[in-house]
Amino acid sequence: MYLKLFNRHKQSILYGASLALLLVLLKWLEFKLIIIDHSFELYVGAIALFFTTLGIWLALKLTKPKIETLVVEKAIYRSSSTEFTANQTEIDRLNLSTREVEVLTHMAQGLSNQEIAEKLFVSLNTIKTHSSKIFEKMEVKRRTQAVELAQRLGILP
Repeated sequence: MYLKLFNRHKQSILYGASLALLLVLLKWLEFKLIIIDHSFELYVGAIALFFTTLGIWLALKLTKPKIETLVVEKAIYRSSSTEFTANQTEIDRLNLSTREVEVLTHMAQGLSNQEIAEKLFVSLNTIKTHSSKIFEKMEVKRRTQAVELAQRLGILP
């Protein structure tokens, strides 16, 4: 069956095979000419690739931090038997009003502006104004910074 099919399409098969052989020969010659004619460029490209890879590897190796940061969490126990009294001299120095200290206390408890407004029976805009005045007087930008500074200064427990 295959022989019969081959005989019928013998001319087309031989023509296709000769074209394939010619294409392989041309590609081989093209490859040989590229290697011979452009051998210098190929060597320079290989050397450039090697040194680029080496440079990237060295940069990553040298810029890696040599000191490893270790975070230690430690429980701090405070006695609750003593009553906390706010540092009035720091409150006066920062010129904080009683309402601003109240707002700061609620901030330290983790309440949102809306929750503070509901607790103090004032509008949300009033709380935002108090917060911005607190930040301005304490020279901070965020609530967490304000609370941390107030605790450090003895304004908050």
